[in-house]
Amino acid sequence: MIIDGLNIEKEIPLWALEGKTIQREFVFKNFKQVFEFMTLCAKYAEEIDHHPDWSNSWNKVSVSLSTHSAGALTKLDIQLAKAMDTFASQVSSKN
Repeated sequence: MIIDGLNIEKEIPLWALEGKTIQREFVFKNFKQVFEFMTLCAKYAEEIDHHPDWSNSWNKVSVSLSTHSAGALTKLDIQLAKAMDTFASQVSSKN
């Protein structure tokens, strides 16, 4: 699917398209990693003024992204998804 000229499957292959949202579940070794991941994501979300719908349970974070004001996916969703992927890799690579 193409959104604002971006190919979702190519840009964020680990995310699933569900209607007007993209979704992903992140799994970490422990709650400490989850908390670090969510903190990095929250800081970035504030910077770009675009916030995820998410929940966590011990070592997992379930995320759903959509731009509610547009009623659709936008470049901001893709931007946040890419950042979350990067943060997850950073946090997971730590011991």
